Amino acid sequence: MDTHAFLWFATDDMKLSPAAKKIIENGKNNIYLSSASVWELSIKIIIGKLKLKKDLNKFIAENIARYGYIPIPVTIPHALAIAKLPEIHKDPFDRMLVAQASVEKMKIITPDCYIGKYNVKTVW
Repeated sequence: MDTHAFLWFATDDMKLSPAAKKIIENGKNNIYLSSASVWELSIKIIIGKLKLKKDLNKFIAENIARYGYIPIPVTIPHALAIAKLPEIHKDPFDRMLVAQASVEKMKIITPDCYIGKYNVKTVW
C-alpha cells in the first residue's frame, strides 16, 4: 500500500476508499508496508507537513503488530528498477513503490492516478 493508504487506514480517515479498507482489513491478504513509506513519513514530520499523536517509531510498530503488515525493505534490485521507469511520476517515494511492486509482482493500494499509469496493478 502507498503511504497515503497506510496513513489513512491507521488514522481512520474517510479519504480511504471502502474497497481499499476492505482489502487491508481482510486477514487473508498480505499487506506490505514499504520502508520507503516510513522514510516519507519521517521526512514529512521533520519538515512539519505531518503531525502524529504519538512518536513515529511507536506508531509504525503498533500498526505493524495490530494489522500484521509485512515490512518490505528497499533493496538494490528495487533501486535499479527505478532507472527503467518512464518519467511519469516525479515523487521519488512513489517511484520506489512502483519499482518495488514491479520487481515483487505486487499490486499497490493507492488513490494516485499517476501510479496507475505505470505497468503495475493498482487497487483503490
